[in-house]
Amino acid sequence: MPEDGTPELFPSAPPRRAGAGLRAPLAERMRPRSLDEVRGQDALVAPGAPLRTLVEQGDLPSLILWGPPGCGKTTLARLLGERPDTEFTALSAVLAGVKDVREAIDRARAAARTGRRTVLFIDELHRFNRAQQDALLPHVEAGTVTLIGATTENPSFEVVAPLLSRCRVFTLRRLERADLEPLVREAARDPERGLGASGVEIDDAAAGTIAEAADGDARRALGILETAVALARRAGRKRVGDEELREAAGKRALLYDRDREQHYDVISAFIKSLRASDPDAALYWLARMLEAGEDPLFLARRLVIFASEDVGNAEPAGLPLATATFLAVERIGLPEGRIPLAHCTTFLACAPKSNASYAALGRAEQAAARHGSLPVPMHLRNAPTPLMRELGYGRDYRYPHAESDAFVAARNLPEGLGDARFYEPTERGAEAAIAERLREWRRRREER
Repeated sequence: MPEDGTPELFPSAPPRRAGAGLRAPLAERMRPRSLDEVRGQDALVAPGAPLRTLVEQGDLPSLILWGPPGCGKTTLARLLGERPDTEFTALSAVLAGVKDVREAIDRARAAARTGRRTVLFIDELHRFNRAQQDALLPHVEAGTVTLIGATTENPSFEVVAPLLSRCRVFTLRRLERADLEPLVREAARDPERGLGASGVEIDDAAAGTIAEAADGDARRALGILETAVALARRAGRKRVGDEELREAAGKRALLYDRDREQHYDVISAFIKSLRASDPDAALYWLARMLEAGEDPLFLARRLVIFASEDVGNAEPAGLPLATATFLAVERIGLPEGRIPLAHCTTFLACAPKSNASYAALGRAEQAAARHGSLPVPMHLRNAPTPLMRELGYGRDYRYPHAESDAFVAARNLPEGLGDARFYEPTERGAEAAIAERLREWRRRREER
């Protein structure tokens, strides 16, 4: 325990005494005691896997464990750091600052003088700002500490490049139901570390329900189990039933964030499902974001962009509908705003697609950048004064609406661009008719 009397977030070693273990939450008591007990991460810790091989060779480098909540990052860090010749120091980036890091480094130097190495575990490493991460750098580089960082966020975005370059990144996968069900059953039946002495049974169906409700999080699975058993005992029941499961599980909190990787991954899945003309998938990702509390106006703005970028002239009604959707959501808010969002999502997903206008703009921008400020053709120039008219501004301009078919076969690009073409309409949806008209107009211009 630190000198100020506050308990350490993670003790240097897991509790071993029976009394301490029984007072700890079930998730702590059931924490794996060896790499063989770690579930769902065989790609890292199975015999011959890279992380296990490093441990067995005694060549543990500084590393970052990246994965979703409850997948085993803290457990792995503790197992990696618990060696006879190693001091294990743990900090939480949520609570610790540069001062705490310096104190840990001082202790590591003292341990090194006695021939012991120090593993410094920093949970939620992404919570450290740049200055705090920079404070670690010279000590990691000098080998004063072996750093193990745990993060739920993409290290490429959240860890400063110099520190990242000195660490190996190991990615932990999200736990599946097949990983969690055996864990729940084991915890329910273990009489020492688990709930086997509670007198309350749990059947395989209930274990499956808990594993499903945990949403890939082992800590949450064990928390639901512990609560469900406590509720059953309070009600005098010998078996966990549906009522206890519903109350213990509560409402699932979806894994999502408003400004980090999950946000970008899910909105990317939404847009790409729209682009793939898959309304079912698009509605699923829309529901995921709404359920997780995403700003509905953000979603409406994305639909407006998509209507022009990916649907365009293939279905001209897309942009007015998307704009109306934005206004509707802005005016009525949630929960009713979900309805126009779903309306627009299904329309745009099922609409014919064309990015021809967007692609054409990109080609025109490249031409403008490459050729610079080419002169505007004289017939297109504005001529508000007599002097300009004398200089030829606006000369030979023909007003298209005065023509029988409202078309004039004049060339309107700067002379330096010749007959450059930027817009190439598709043959999909309403854009097919545009393509046919444009072919005729271009032919007449070329014959002029």
